[in-house]
Amino acid sequence: MPIALFALTLSAFAIGTTEFVIVGLIPTVAANLGIDLPSAGLLVSLYALGVAVGAPVLTAFTGRLPRKTLLLGLMALFTVGNLLAWKAPNYESLIIARVLTGLAHGVFFSIGSTIATSLVPKEKAASAIAIMFTGLTVALVTGVPLGTFIGQHFGWRETFLAVSALGVIAFVGSLIFVPRNIRHTAPASLKEQAMVLAQPRLLMVYAKTAIGYGGSFIPFTFLAPILQQVSGFSASAVGWVMLVYGVSVAAGNLWGGRLADRKGPIAALQIIFALLAVVLFALTFTAHVKWMALLTVLLWGAVAFGNVPGLQVYVVKQAERFTPQAVDVASGLNIAAFNLGIAAAAWLGGLIVTHLGIMNTTWIGALVVLVSLLITTWSGVLDKRSGIATRFEGPAPIGH
Repeated sequence: MPIALFALTLSAFAIGTTEFVIVGLIPTVAANLGIDLPSAGLLVSLYALGVAVGAPVLTAFTGRLPRKTLLLGLMALFTVGNLLAWKAPNYESLIIARVLTGLAHGVFFSIGSTIATSLVPKEKAASAIAIMFTGLTVALVTGVPLGTFIGQHFGWRETFLAVSALGVIAFVGSLIFVPRNIRHTAPASLKEQAMVLAQPRLLMVYAKTAIGYGGSFIPFTFLAPILQQVSGFSASAVGWVMLVYGVSVAAGNLWGGRLADRKGPIAALQIIFALLAVVLFALTFTAHVKWMALLTVLLWGAVAFGNVPGLQVYVVKQAERFTPQAVDVASGLNIAAFNLGIAAAAWLGGLIVTHLGIMNTTWIGALVVLVSLLITTWSGVLDKRSGIATRFEGPAPIGH
């Protein structure tokens, strides 16, 4: 594999770290800036909203730019956004920094797969994409807990400074090793993307993605304060719990892919959403005992992202059926749905914390996940009525 591919992987690692590390820093940021937990939770929402807007809209508007030029511009914007977060004098400026970084995130993953596949022979295209997306998984396993550790021992601002340094390294790596003559076809226009959104069956997939992830992120946004205020973990121990969660996510992602291959995406999604709802509901009771909370978080990680492969395979197959001219657009919009779910969840979670209390985020999140389970089941019923096989052959792509 060419070294340019590893520059892309490092970029994915840095971007994945900055997206999720804020979850472990919410209590620290809230205390330092003198804001409440729901306001701090909006830093998750607004970043995800930036990703959701950046992926389809900015990708369409930047379609004619040379890929290397666009890639370097995105990593520069990403680095500047994190530097602004490092120096943010108040809550409002931190919000602006997070939104800017989210915009870079959205476009990066829209063009990253195209760049990755252009670096290798056709027969290695899938492997190249998998390697790039490994950066996201590694970010959850190592980047997030390490960033949380830095933030709790040296200050949350230093976490963003560290991520900025990663952004600079990734920028330099891309500048030196990514070739200039990367061929690409212009991405779909906003009109073509709107045509995808006119398909009810694809809208059902986006709904189950947004609602399913939204249900999980209602409590996940406030996991750090739950661990500290309810479970009794120290601030320094939260980073280790996040490490446990990240390792479990990596294993669960692989398990979810194999399950989707073996049982088909609908059956796999039904199993994973059901298990996720059970785990979130259980956390309502287990959070009060340290070892039980730790075990529940471990199980949570195993199912939290296990639905990614099934969702991505299913949306591609539905797009091949209903919008064969815009399969890539349909897949990209599923990424936007994922981040819209996160954005809405963090906002809703803040309302729950304010009016009902932090521990009500868990069982309410479980109920939301059950809605996604119902939509998934209904999709399976419609497939059977249409005579469509519920088992799809082919690999399950991993990544979000």
